[in-house]
Amino acid sequence: MIGDKNSSQRIGSLPHADATNRRRYAPTAPLLALVVAGALLTSSCVTTGPGGEKSFILISDAEEAQIGHDVDSTVRAENTLLPDTAWQNYLTRVGERIVKVCDRPNLEWEFHVIESDQINAFAIPGGHVYFYTGILRMMDDEAELAAVMAHEVSHVVGRHSVKSLQAALGGVLALQIALGDRSEGAAGKLAGMALGIALTGYGRGHELEADRYGVYYMQKAGYNPSGARSMFTKLAELGGGQSHGFFEKLASTHPETQERIAKIDAQIAAMPRSVDTLPTYKERYQTLKKRLPPPAPDSTKTR
Repeated sequence: MIGDKNSSQRIGSLPHADATNRRRYAPTAPLLALVVAGALLTSSCVTTGPGGEKSFILISDAEEAQIGHDVDSTVRAENTLLPDTAWQNYLTRVGERIVKVCDRPNLEWEFHVIESDQINAFAIPGGHVYFYTGILRMMDDEAELAAVMAHEVSHVVGRHSVKSLQAALGGVLALQIALGDRSEGAAGKLAGMALGIALTGYGRGHELEADRYGVYYMQKAGYNPSGARSMFTKLAELGGGQSHGFFEKLASTHPETQERIAKIDAQIAAMPRSVDTLPTYKERYQTLKKRLPPPAPDSTKTR
């Protein structure tokens, strides 16, 4: 996810599974045993990255899709989708090109443009990906769009939201959710937590994974991976904590930012040099870029 400080504050910050919630949901010992047994039967080691990488996930694909549906309803209620079918179709074509080569291609993926000057893009569980017009205006070619798209798709492939939800909920709550318990406002609570995670960003490990998977997927989809380097550098130049998520508390001089860019450079350098001739599709991106609405009069480039 990438975005400014206001994005998470506007929609809502991440709730916590506090002691009250834990007491409310705390099962008796026999019930806990049944919950654990049931969750182990319905859960498994599932794909969370290329090369056969797997993790043990309690929340099923069906539950993840339901959480994504609930979050999408909130996003649509609180934002305006760009009323330009050409842009929506274009973003979908780029997204589907990345999804085709990713490790979770069978999700019901959806791609949307949100009309906002925020420098932001994010993904939610189940395969919904959103781009703000603010970030689209700062891109110069389709390879840069593919780089951000692949990064966000990688968060879904890695089930980073789901892993974060499991950690935030705690063991007992996560097991009950895994068994489909959506009582006592659980659906709304899950949706709020998932959206908060998507907007405020992930930990260093998850971001490094999304960097690595994203560069791999965009190159596999036939895009010049230099788009990742140029796009990440642009975001770093925003500086001063203007973004979070993709580059948490971003600053071009921040050691972690430089480490991430260096890792991307090393990953690209290790690829066959034939990748240097892969296209960036600058002309067709510039054609679509002209269709984007201008920024609001009171907005700034680094908002």
